[in-house]
Amino acid sequence: MKLIAGLGNIGDKYVFTRHNAGFMLADSIALNAGLTFRENSRLKCLMTNLRNGYEDYLIIKPTTFMNLSGEAVRAVMDYYKIQVEDILVVYDDISLDLGRIRFRANGSDGGHNGIKSVIQHLGTNNIARLKIGIGPQPNLPSEVFVLQNFSKEELEILKTVLSTAKSGIGCFFNEGIAAAQNQFN
Repeated sequence: MKLIAGLGNIGDKYVFTRHNAGFMLADSIALNAGLTFRENSRLKCLMTNLRNGYEDYLIIKPTTFMNLSGEAVRAVMDYYKIQVEDILVVYDDISLDLGRIRFRANGSDGGHNGIKSVIQHLGTNNIARLKIGIGPQPNLPSEVFVLQNFSKEELEILKTVLSTAKSGIGCFFNEGIAAAQNQFN
């Protein structure tokens, strides 16, 4: 079983904010596959299951809010006995321009509290991740910028990005992180 963890903030007021790019990708995957998310309060997330060929993919959206995302990722990982190498965390990246994505095999949290929580709860920074660009950041504090809604024009760019990201995820799980980086970064 593989796990795709889209990070974001739960609630209507956050739906189209920049910080919810991970949720938006999770929603896009589910929508294209005709899936709906169901809440699992014990595992602190909304989840759905995608069967692709012989592989099962759990897609989750933590209900813990961004800064505690690691609680849900860890709970799902433990419950389903998923290995860390079978996890892909998807989240927004303020230092990456809108329209770009970047796969990384590991690394620091880069100041992102969601991935910081995941690293803390999993006890390793060797976690594959897919960053979705939301920058460049204007002259605003990052905590203000990430909670702003995307403009209509930005949402159009994001649609294309999410489509590319879905292809990248397929590449990642089928061919590995190096292939995904070479093709999509």
